[in-house]
Amino acid sequence: MSGLLDGLPEAERALLREAPPGARIAERPMKAELSDRRDFTEGWIFERKLDGVRALAVRENGRERLLSRTGRRVNETYPEIVEALAAQNRADFTVDGEIVAFSHGRTDFSLLQQRMGLSTARQARASGVAVTYYLFDLLRLDGMDLTRLPLRTRKSLLRRALDFHEPLRFTTHRNQGGQRQLDEACARGWEGLIAKRADGRYLRRRSPDWLKLKCEWGQEMVVGGFTDPAGSRSGFGALLVGHYEKGALRYAGKVGTGYDHRTLLALRSGLDRLETATSPFADPVRERGVHWVRPRLVAQIGFTEWTRDGLLRHPRFLGLRDDKKPHEVVREVPREER
Repeated sequence: MSGLLDGLPEAERALLREAPPGARIAERPMKAELSDRRDFTEGWIFERKLDGVRALAVRENGRERLLSRTGRRVNETYPEIVEALAAQNRADFTVDGEIVAFSHGRTDFSLLQQRMGLSTARQARASGVAVTYYLFDLLRLDGMDLTRLPLRTRKSLLRRALDFHEPLRFTTHRNQGGQRQLDEACARGWEGLIAKRADGRYLRRRSPDWLKLKCEWGQEMVVGGFTDPAGSRSGFGALLVGHYEKGALRYAGKVGTGYDHRTLLALRSGLDRLETATSPFADPVRERGVHWVRPRLVAQIGFTEWTRDGLLRHPRFLGLRDDKKPHEVVREVPREER
């Protein structure tokens, strides 16, 4: 056991277990639930909600693996992060965090997307898009499983176990949060806050111990079709998107804004390869000039609210996601509405 772990209180040392080998401890990362809760008692901490992609990193037996939320290896997409992990004095750890790209001081998912699709380190370095890896949890250290420890203890160990220099950053937190703090976060251009139970364990599932407090609506959507472009527009007119409900893809509306010329052409090329003769949606779609596609693509969509008919109001395209499987995309409902 390492010196850091030897210094834990006896009650917390009793919670430690020998960690499984390899990346198994990084499987099925903990996920937050969307919530409209704004009144919190003591016992919660509040982190900035980052607009990026989830990633877990494993260092073991002299090698590093950077894994997406679905377990896909992304070492070649973010080589500078892997190098920073390899430079650590600690030889054995597993961390959880979020990879982001900044534009004018704010995280920019559209900018990050320029890195997400790259598959070689050479392409990644030539992209000109700098990334930062914000670490917020420590799951394993020196062969020991830390997931049963309280969150506040895991974060304290994380801060002391690793050296934080670019592109690695420690995710700081506050001990108070609520509507005022969320308003301040929104005014600074943040996506929102993540509220976490300070004494909570790391659970490999979606849990109410982690809550997403958003400044605006936004979530993943599955692409099921597109419309023809009109006028001088290239590529396509709008994406037709939906989410799964009891195994059926439910239609949520069309998304016609948020694209630049290059994105329109690149998306159209990918959509053409997925075109199919029948609609993947369980609901009727009353649009003209529709092309159906197999539901393989997941897009991040921002919007103002859901309508009573279950459609997106004022949706806009933010980018494609490759870290979530289409069948996992469901309508996110704040916990207090359930």
